Amino acid sequence: MDIRLTIDGHGVDATLNDSATARDFAALLPLTLRMADFHHTERIADPPRRLDTSGAPEASEPKAGDLAYYAPWGNLAFFYRDGEHSPGLVILGRLDDIGDTGRLASAGRVRVERVS
Repeated sequence: MDIRLTIDGHGVDATLNDSATARDFAALLPLTLRMADFHHTERIADPPRRLDTSGAPEASEPKAGDLAYYAPWGNLAFFYRDGEHSPGLVILGRLDDIGDTGRLASAGRVRVERVS
């Protein structure tokens, strides 16, 4: 599924994978998220509810540009740098253009919408 993140007025395209968790996230869209920095690697935000993690892998190793859900805390994580192997991290999708990861580093608010 194609989505668009609006970061500081700039549209950034991304694609969600076909996992149960990504589909559950898509069902919440559109969303405006208040982002905070975490470990100078990712921007995190709380979705309105926990997401379904049925069938999700036990762990993931995120790369810059990945959009993810951290099940133990119930938060979204948008990576602007490569992360470490993380139990409970479910990759939802990825930015279409890796060059857009820099926009995530300072994002205070992100609007996420489906693209028709």
